[in-house]
Amino acid sequence: MNNPFSQLGEINKMRQQAMQIQKELQAEEVNVDKNGVQIVITGDQKIKEIKVNGRSDNDVKEAVNEAVKKSQEVAAKKLASMQGGLAGLLGGGGQ
Repeated sequence: MNNPFSQLGEINKMRQQAMQIQKELQAEEVNVDKNGVQIVITGDQKIKEIKVNGRSDNDVKEAVNEAVKKSQEVAAKKLASMQGGLAGLLGGGGQ
């Protein structure tokens, strides 16, 4: 007989692993220098710095970060719609 609580333990373990990966991604930095534009971005897609021809451009940085945030929200909504299917696979979501 399947124990549904064992599946919850696995889900919790996966959640903890995802949180650890998120922390690691926040600590990573990628530096790109191309065509006079320098960008520093973290592994979790946050722009830390943009320089164009040696000049910092915070307006562009803020706009890019806002665009990335909105795209992540769209992705999160798509993934959330999958949760119903996931609950069905785990034996939940019954009506």
